[in-house]
Amino acid sequence: MSKKIACVMTDLFEDVEYTKPVKEFKEAGHEVVTIEKEAGKKVVGKQGDAEVTIDRGIDDVKPKEFDALLIPGGFSPDQLRADQRFVDLARHFMDENKPVFAICHGPQLLITANRLEGRVATGFTSIAEDIKYAKADFRDEEVVVCGDQLVTSRNPDDIPAFVDKSLQLLAK
Repeated sequence: MSKKIACVMTDLFEDVEYTKPVKEFKEAGHEVVTIEKEAGKKVVGKQGDAEVTIDRGIDDVKPKEFDALLIPGGFSPDQLRADQRFVDLARHFMDENKPVFAICHGPQLLITANRLEGRVATGFTSIAEDIKYAKADFRDEEVVVCGDQLVTSRNPDDIPAFVDKSLQLLAK
């Protein structure tokens, strides 16, 4: 069954942490909708390899219209967590037990949403302590799945395992 995935991002996202999962999600028949502050804006990855035209502005989306959330890493999640609208969106997915896929620095948005406590998670080395401070059980593994909801990975090298586990959750 096809799912509708919200992807929150802004400039300086980690290029391959967006392009590779999205390519595979779409190939599996899922729809991915990019969300930033405003629709039509062009955002550029930190490597400069990917440029994405944003589908929807944050004020024009309703969390209930989506089945899952993708949070690519890079500097994007740190910027997004300064905007309460994105924090609230992430909180919705966690509170409603909808699948959330966060890679590299992606868990920063979940930390700010105060939704990692009691969960098992991983992330980029530099945010390992932040994940622990958020009272999550940090694991230094290529992919960590918490229940039937949260999939986290550390870096671009982990993308194949990240996508595999994410697709398994989408298939449920």
